[in-house]
Amino acid sequence: MSGAEPLNGSEPRPIRRLQESLINRIAAGEIIHRPASALKELIENSLDAGATSIRVTVKDGGMKLLQIQDNGSGIRKTDLPILAERFTTSKLSTFSDLSRITTYGFRGEALASMSHVAHLSVVTKTSQDTCAWKATYTDGALVDPKSGQMTDPKPCAGNDGTTITIENLFYNTPTRLSALRSTSEEYARILDVVTKYAVHNPKIAFVCKKAGSASPELSTPSNSETPQTIRLLYRDSIAKELLSVKLSSKDRPSVENDEGMDVDTDDEKDDPESWQAEAHFTSPNYQGKKTVFLLFINHRLVESSRMKRALEAIYHGILPKGAAPFIYLSLQIDPRSVDVNVHPTKREVHFLNEEAITERIADALQKKLAGQSQSRAFEYQTLLTGGIVGQEPGRGKKRDAKEISRGEDEDGEAEEPVASTSTQPQPPKKTYSHHKVRTSLKDRTLDSMFPVANPQLQRGSSSGDATANETEASQVTTTSKIRDIKESECFLTSVVNLRKGPEKWKHRQLTEILKNHIFVGIVDLRRCLSLIQHSTKLYLVNHNSLAEELFYQLGLRQFGDFKKLKLEPPPPLRTLIEIAVDAEESIEQSSLSKSQIVDRIVDLLMSRRDMLAEYFSLNISESGTVNSLPLLLPDYIPNLDNLPSFLMRLGPQVDWTSEKECFDTFLRELAYFYTPGPSLSLTPAGGASEEDKTHEKAERWQIQHVVFPAMRKFLAAPKSLLDRDVVQAASLPDLYKVFERC
Repeated sequence: MSGAEPLNGSEPRPIRRLQESLINRIAAGEIIHRPASALKELIENSLDAGATSIRVTVKDGGMKLLQIQDNGSGIRKTDLPILAERFTTSKLSTFSDLSRITTYGFRGEALASMSHVAHLSVVTKTSQDTCAWKATYTDGALVDPKSGQMTDPKPCAGNDGTTITIENLFYNTPTRLSALRSTSEEYARILDVVTKYAVHNPKIAFVCKKAGSASPELSTPSNSETPQTIRLLYRDSIAKELLSVKLSSKDRPSVENDEGMDVDTDDEKDDPESWQAEAHFTSPNYQGKKTVFLLFINHRLVESSRMKRALEAIYHGILPKGAAPFIYLSLQIDPRSVDVNVHPTKREVHFLNEEAITERIADALQKKLAGQSQSRAFEYQTLLTGGIVGQEPGRGKKRDAKEISRGEDEDGEAEEPVASTSTQPQPPKKTYSHHKVRTSLKDRTLDSMFPVANPQLQRGSSSGDATANETEASQVTTTSKIRDIKESECFLTSVVNLRKGPEKWKHRQLTEILKNHIFVGIVDLRRCLSLIQHSTKLYLVNHNSLAEELFYQLGLRQFGDFKKLKLEPPPPLRTLIEIAVDAEESIEQSSLSKSQIVDRIVDLLMSRRDMLAEYFSLNISESGTVNSLPLLLPDYIPNLDNLPSFLMRLGPQVDWTSEKECFDTFLRELAYFYTPGPSLSLTPAGGASEEDKTHEKAERWQIQHVVFPAMRKFLAAPKSLLDRDVVQAASLPDLYKVFERC
């Protein structure tokens, strides 16, 4: 049969040889599915280069920018011209080398594929080079980024190792680009890849951050251990329930020689079927929603549905229905028994005796779990996102009329008696103790339950100093009256669209909780944790994250009509920025000197001082002094120690090229400046001065009496706060159920 079939009786189509550019793009689509798959290839290259530190920087989910920097062996200058050509590799030279391959990469297609669907640049330096070399690639060829002509690598400054930058991924394949998910989901996939490789390589330091972000999303130290890395990257509920098993093919019966020494029945050194495995998995006490299975075979991250099902089956008789475990498995097999060349992205591998090895590993895990099943601890936590406020799990929105008439509300609590057509009066429903709710804001707070070191301080100061007022306020919680903040009139389309955002992102249930909450107390000022109560439930919240969102929304609300916070005497702008630049460690990696950076930021702010004064009440005089700042919330003063950092960040962190993005990023930076941060006085070894303690008390007072009341009145809480900043700590009815069993 011919390779080109006739269509509807027409003439057969001729067979043509595809163009080289089309072939390369098709091949690139097989290797690079999304930013996370490109990052996986780059991480493996860094590990092959012997890197001990890997730093990943991402913008827009990796589609605008994906950069990986390592301190590995680097690339020779003479190899750079063919670096991005297809099938160029240092990992093998003959087909027989595949049977002994121990490196991550071997096909030589990853960088070539990236150069065909993105803008690829490389900066690399070996330990023997006197300088680093920069090369830019398009369609596999080393070219000049401006002219597009063939060129040689350019000398530049750089450290030992390699930095690979991918920009505008899939810019020439719009179909693939449109098929990708949101930038947040793509970034989550990138974090997942980095997390898995960090778990498997605890001796290597990993950092992953968004471009422009001050702090990384993921950071691991070097020279750690696998359990410690799992504890750092995954939830504590996983880390505290971890079990470990190590086994190998030589864990089999042995015989003794004449001298009583154990002798292996097989020669393991030359046995191509030898293997060893290390597993870290959760005990029966952990109950996850979805199985987390990390599988590394010969240090390569792979997938195996058969092995996953086999290990999940161990837990079927142990965990309740719907619960799932966490399993990390590292399997090392003799390379002669592994076929790595079965998938374009090396996502799957085949190896000898797969069923037997899987069975041995499953038996070892089951034996370890059996020893733990004698002492089980049962604990649970109701997730905040599990339903509507005041609705018990398992109940629908509609209630039977007879149930309502019994005098229970949606939370099972007693209500006012419902009017009935019967002439016989109904007695009021009793409210049980576990449904009683504390509603008075004058009830005792967490701070008032601890003894005061100096009781005289509470009443003795008639001068009205801050310390006495703060200490007294910690004993009796007063209801702070937050003044109403009217929304300013603004007809700019960009601001109107930005103001629609908080209402669009608002999570109704969380907003209701914050609107009607009762402040209980600050649990940990350093970690920014506080307790609040709503109805019969207690929530642990990160007041830092909540406050940052509050101040952003207050900034939007008052755009163009801010009250002023005057600075007397007004400090010089240049001096403040110099202080911040000197303290910024990341400046060392910049190609500009500190004085050049200061000049650029100062010139930028001075050129826009009219706009800053008109829209944000940030007044900078012609002589370069900062006269006033925007006041977002009456009775709240931000920590002015952070003013130098705030002014410095306005340079690189604000998008000055677009009106909407400019207003949005500026207000985000302003909110970050206003956010109450961890107190510097909270040092591990109690060397805090009296002044530091006074500052700490003042910060506690502002959080309790200004920030939380303002949240109650103004904050439209977005759903993103539910990810890690608001957690239900306790429920009164559930606690009663636990105590009833005792």
